[in-house]
Amino acid sequence: MPIRLDRAQPYALALFRIVIGFLFACHGAASLFGVLGGSMGGGTVPTGTWPGWYAAVIQLVGGILVALGLGTRVAALISSGSMAYAYFKVHQPDSLFPLQNGGEASAVFCWTFLLLVFTGPGAVALDRLFSSRGGSAQESSPAHEKAQTVSV
Repeated sequence: MPIRLDRAQPYALALFRIVIGFLFACHGAASLFGVLGGSMGGGTVPTGTWPGWYAAVIQLVGGILVALGLGTRVAALISSGSMAYAYFKVHQPDSLFPLQNGGEASAVFCWTFLLLVFTGPGAVALDRLFSSRGGSAQESSPAHEKAQTVSV
């Protein structure tokens, strides 16, 4: 059973990345375009306002890039930092704990994107498509090395 789970890990990671990226992009689209209920009960964030508009742009662009698996690690790092900023500057001054200060989404997105920085995009990603076109060898990762060791 663990061997089957290990083989499915890159695909599970890709599905995780796609869902998280999509959810993050939806937050940005809601704030920028007023869709999906808009920003804070309706409407949009005024263009150029700090930090809301910039956070929404990072959410939309970062979420799309992560969902597609394009520049995943960089997009995830910027997105994680954006959510850390949101938590510590917007939510944490109200209370220490996310449940009390309304910062659960910021905290979860921050840690989720930080995890993607270290794990990479998984099996199904545009990063892999473009890296294979360049003629380079398959990306070496601990999971890939483990798979090679198991198959030998």
